Amino acid sequence: MSIVTRFAPSPTGHLHLGHAFSALMAWRRAREAGGRFLLRIEDIDPGRCRPDFTAAIQEDLAWLGLDWDGPVRVQSEHLADYQAVLGALLARGLLYPCFCTRADIQGEMAASASAPHTPDGSPRYSGTCRRLSAARRAERIAAGERFALRLDMAAALAAAAASSPGPLWFEEEGEGRIACDPAPFGDVVLARKDAPASYHLCVTHDDAVQGVTLVTRGADLKPTTHLHRLLQALMGWPTPRYAHHRLLADASGQRLAKRDKAATLRDLRASGASAAHVRAMVEA
Repeated sequence: MSIVTRFAPSPTGHLHLGHAFSALMAWRRAREAGGRFLLRIEDIDPGRCRPDFTAAIQEDLAWLGLDWDGPVRVQSEHLADYQAVLGALLARGLLYPCFCTRADIQGEMAASASAPHTPDGSPRYSGTCRRLSAARRAERIAAGERFALRLDMAAALAAAAASSPGPLWFEEEGEGRIACDPAPFGDVVLARKDAPASYHLCVTHDDAVQGVTLVTRGADLKPTTHLHRLLQALMGWPTPRYAHHRLLADASGQRLAKRDKAATLRDLRASGASAAHVRAMVEA
C-alpha cells in the first residue's frame, strides 16, 4: 500500500518553525516512500480562521520547497459531509444536545476540588444534559436555546464493542500496538454551538475519506488518538498508523505556539533567512 501523509494546519495565524517541522516530517515520509503528501486546511472555526492565513500557509510551504499532491481540501467546503456523520450518530442514539454554557461547566469545576479533566487538559463534562428527558430536550430546542452535540461515551463504547471484535487499539511507530482508552474524555463535544463540527470529528472523517495511511503530528495530540480510534470504529472508517513527533521549543524551553507569538516563517523570511536555513533549523 502506498503511503499517504498530510499536513493539516488551521488558518488562525502564520506558520512558525513548529509547523515547518511537522510539515517537513510528513512531506519527507511521503516523498521517501514514493507516496502522496496532502495539504488540508482545517478552517472549521469561523470565529478564528481567515482566508488570508490560508493563502499565507500555501505561500510559506511553497517557499520551503514543499509540494503537495492533488487539490487542497478546505474543511469549510465540506460541511455537509460532517453533518451527515453527525446525523448518522444521532440516529443511533450516540449523541445528545447539550445546552450548558462554558460558565456552567466552569462553575461545576469550581464547586468540586477534585473535578476530573480529560487527557488533553480540558474539564471533563459531568453529563448534566445527558440526564435530561427527551421531552425536556425538545422543549428547550423549541424555545430556541442553542446547543452543542455531545457523544454519549458510555453508549459509544458499547456500540463500538458490539461492532468491533476484540479491544480497540492503534499502531504507534516505535511503540507498536497501543490499547485505546477513550473513556477519560467523557462526553466530548462533536458539534459546537459556534461551529458546525468539532476538530475530533472533522479530522477523523477527513483522514478516512482522503485515504491517509500515516498520521504524523505533534506529541501533544497523541492522547486524542484514543478518541479518534473510537470514532473510526463507530463509523467503520479505516485506521491509519500514527507517528507523534517531538514538539519544538525556544531557547527557554517554551513550546513554539501561535498563542505565544512564536517567530513566524514570514518573519524569518523578511529578516533574510533562506528556506534552506529554516529547514536546517528545524531538522537539527
